[in-house]
Amino acid sequence: MNDIIGVKHGLAQETATTNPTLPQQISRMDLDRLKAYRENLDFYNGLQWLGHLRHRERRLTFNYARVFVDKATSYLMSGLSFAIDPVSPEDKEKARRAEEAIYRVYETNNLDQLDFDTEIDAAILGDGCFKVTWDSQEKRVRVSAPDVQGIFVWWLGDDVTRVWRVASRYQLSADEVRLLYNAGASFRGRMAPTASKPRSTIVEVWTDRKFELWIDDLLFERKANPYGFIPFVIFPNTREPKKFWGVSDIPAIIEPARELNRALSQLSRILELSGNPIAVLENIENAQDIAVQPGAVWEIPEQAKAYLLDLLQGGGVKLHADYIDLLYRTLHDLSESPRTAFGDNQRGLSGIALEMELHPLLQKVRRKRLIRTAVYRRRNDLILRVLERMTGESFGHYRSRIIWGPILPQDRGRLVRDEEILISTGVHSRRRAMDELGVEDPDAEFQRWLEEEEKIPLPRTKGR
Repeated sequence: MNDIIGVKHGLAQETATTNPTLPQQISRMDLDRLKAYRENLDFYNGLQWLGHLRHRERRLTFNYARVFVDKATSYLMSGLSFAIDPVSPEDKEKARRAEEAIYRVYETNNLDQLDFDTEIDAAILGDGCFKVTWDSQEKRVRVSAPDVQGIFVWWLGDDVTRVWRVASRYQLSADEVRLLYNAGASFRGRMAPTASKPRSTIVEVWTDRKFELWIDDLLFERKANPYGFIPFVIFPNTREPKKFWGVSDIPAIIEPARELNRALSQLSRILELSGNPIAVLENIENAQDIAVQPGAVWEIPEQAKAYLLDLLQGGGVKLHADYIDLLYRTLHDLSESPRTAFGDNQRGLSGIALEMELHPLLQKVRRKRLIRTAVYRRRNDLILRVLERMTGESFGHYRSRIIWGPILPQDRGRLVRDEEILISTGVHSRRRAMDELGVEDPDAEFQRWLEEEEKIPLPRTKGR
């Protein structure tokens, strides 16, 4: 009997090995990518020294990685807004309703904060992700940002833009599993197979046609995709040619940041020892009664010699300071964030001169905005498609336009004068001018302007 049980157990193990489930396949996928994510995140959080701390070793950490990532993200996300333009005059009203619908989704999901947090995450890890779904309980579109460390992607052949399957892996507590099964319509009357476990691993698998839900390596649900498309927008921080996954901002500054920490720690130790000088004794066998303190008198043999070691002599500190300054400049060069971006404008630069000084940062932000424009346009499109599918409302044909604020401080009066000229010459419409100036609802603002014009009486003209 035991032999039969042993044979069955061996066959089950062999079957699991030769035909692994999708969660089992995921557990062996992208190991190098996930390792890089963890390393970049640890470095951002200040874990920047290698090896174990030795006895009496001083380790100072100056977390420039966090500062550079946060600074670049602040420049990137300044003044982000969007507009929905109709393709034809017949679609004007539908485009207006589409824009209002997207703004409602932005407000109910607090997307200003979510977008900033996601951009920080993407700059650290190298990739970001949005998920657009329908909340059947609250009857609204829900936009979230899943942890990209749990995202796995399949694409067709060598074309990384043709994604055909996406898996999202995350964990839920036992209470969350129980709440989900009691709340979801598709789970009613079914018992959670892992309700007794403290935590369960959930894997969602999406294709254009099918949705699967796996719980702790067990297939719990399989059904048709309710949206007809994969509800994920996965994007790189900055793109590496011919690659799907992106590049983090962290690796470029790891080496200079570690060396800066080491050099500053060494200089700190030297300055501490200089304030508590080391006594050097020559030709003395026993130094038990010799103490370094103010007013101390030493009695030493005739041939002996005693003196205090001066670690600052010969300009040694200047050499350290010059080396630290070189590392400091290297950090700013590799991060593409000049010191001027931190408000250090000692030369009083302005206008074109200031823009040239900040040119590396401007190029970095523009590279990211090139990618993000497509990302936020795609997300707006998914929001409207979910609304059309779940509410039956049609938004017609439209173009989603992403509007970025100026990276550098601008003279608003000059911008207004420029837009005034563009309107008077027929280059820009009033709506486009309001978009460029950051007016949140141009149509409503224009309607208020018309109402004011009607209330203002026309000036009377005298007859001849």
